[in-house]
Amino acid sequence: MSVLPKWIEVGAPSLDRPFGIHLWPIFEHFFTMIKGYRPQDFDFVTAKTPMSTLRETSITLVFYYVVIFGGRELMRSRPAFSLNGLFKIHNFYLVLISGGLLALMLEQLIPEVVRNGVFHAICAHSGGWTRQLVVLYYVCLHFSPAKPSKSQANSLYKLNYLTKYLELIDTVFLFLKKKPLTFLHTYHHGATALLCFTQLHGHTSVSWVPITLNLMVHVVMYWYYFQAARGIKIWWKKYITILQISQFVIDLGFIYFASYTYL
Repeated sequence: MSVLPKWIEVGAPSLDRPFGIHLWPIFEHFFTMIKGYRPQDFDFVTAKTPMSTLRETSITLVFYYVVIFGGRELMRSRPAFSLNGLFKIHNFYLVLISGGLLALMLEQLIPEVVRNGVFHAICAHSGGWTRQLVVLYYVCLHFSPAKPSKSQANSLYKLNYLTKYLELIDTVFLFLKKKPLTFLHTYHHGATALLCFTQLHGHTSVSWVPITLNLMVHVVMYWYYFQAARGIKIWWKKYITILQISQFVIDLGFIYFASYTYL
């Protein structure tokens, strides 16, 4: 008799369980324990769910840019803060969050891509728009061909979307430590949060491509920041920017292809 709880399924790696341990039941168990309902039953309601309207999103992003650029000006005549302990904590939990979301998404995407191909995964709701994937993004959707209830359908994009706002704290650390605010950094954070919002209302099955690539880059990037804050020299620092640029190029290729196919 197994001593493991029923929500922990362990076995040999397979197509449906690529990591050997089935991650979704674990996620569902803790989500239900904390929230009181299953993640599949999350109900996204425009104007009621946090950050679900363009007005909320726009105000938040404007506030973000006012804070970081205003903060940079205020810090010009002040000494830099160290904040090394908080910086390490911030980067470490983002490594864990990004890595966990990436693993959960890969568990859903690997079987889909292997069985049905990349085209189906990026262009069909039944491919890149399953209930489990949508729970991991935070978007209102309807399935094809079967249409579940509203409470089941409106559950995707939640977690990834909300982490975009946690990542905005990165720039606060930069100006408090009197580090330069590069265009790539400030543009990327605001644009990514806005992009996630548009996908929330756009029902785009191709969304998993930029999201998974972004999560992968963030695991590497925040791990580097964490180790650098510990005083450990990382030899592959220069490759992080190359990885980021490669992500943008691949993202654009997939998005333009999916848009062309749709139109």
